[in-house]
Amino acid sequence: MKHLISVSRLKKRLENGQNNTVIVDVRFQLDDPDAGRKMYLKGHLPGAVYMDLDKDLSARTEKHGGNHPLPDLKMFAAKVGNIGVDNDTTVVIYDQGNEMFAARLWWLLESIGHEKVYILEGGYHRWVEEGNEVTGEIPSLKAKEFQAVLQSENTVNMEEVKEKTETNTAVLIDSRAPERYQGKTEPLYRKAGHIPGAVNYFWKDLLADDGTWKKEEDLEQHFSDLSKDDEIIVSCGSGVSACPNILALKSAGFTNVKLYPGSFSDWISYDENEVEADG
Repeated sequence: MKHLISVSRLKKRLENGQNNTVIVDVRFQLDDPDAGRKMYLKGHLPGAVYMDLDKDLSARTEKHGGNHPLPDLKMFAAKVGNIGVDNDTTVVIYDQGNEMFAARLWWLLESIGHEKVYILEGGYHRWVEEGNEVTGEIPSLKAKEFQAVLQSENTVNMEEVKEKTETNTAVLIDSRAPERYQGKTEPLYRKAGHIPGAVNYFWKDLLADDGTWKKEEDLEQHFSDLSKDDEIIVSCGSGVSACPNILALKSAGFTNVKLYPGSFSDWISYDENEVEADG
């Protein structure tokens, strides 16, 4: 996959003095919002900066918009500049392993027009497993200016989801675990089930048995029931685990792929919206 970078390749890049590289640590735990920052302070890749899902990669939660609304993209672009990223900077993002938070930042950076973005295959765990050093030292940052080119056609709102699913003019994907999609369990929200008409593609099924990302040909097979001519809307609980599916769909050759940022948590914030559950 073109948006992945191996530990060995990143290590060579750093050793060869390719200095216009910014490494971003996005480790996070939904059930303990402070855990990721604590892990970063305890040890991170040399030179890495930390970006927080709640504080940096999301806006404040309101009545509608879901549990992790998108940040204002112009403000986000300014924040990206403040950590030393301009349009020529290569950004490498890592999570604890191959988790969903790295893909969220990848998607946000793509949404402001940045193309030189990679996710570290295997994340922090793989870096350490291969014997590389970590540090608790906080890097000094030199701010740069990032010129954003906002991608305005890559999201849909609740009304558009409702209209497109009712008229069968788009395919809606739910990226959550099957038991949550089916409504058998719901650890986060007051309603269980899924948006009517959504089909389930659990994001963790993008990973092979050894936890690595599947190859592009395997991803094409994974999504073989979908047509590349269709508009694909990707959702989840709050617009985070949808992002690995978007990364994978694009790697498999799908081009008309959009995020429903509010996802299920936004959908159920409207009392009139129905949900479906299996069994």
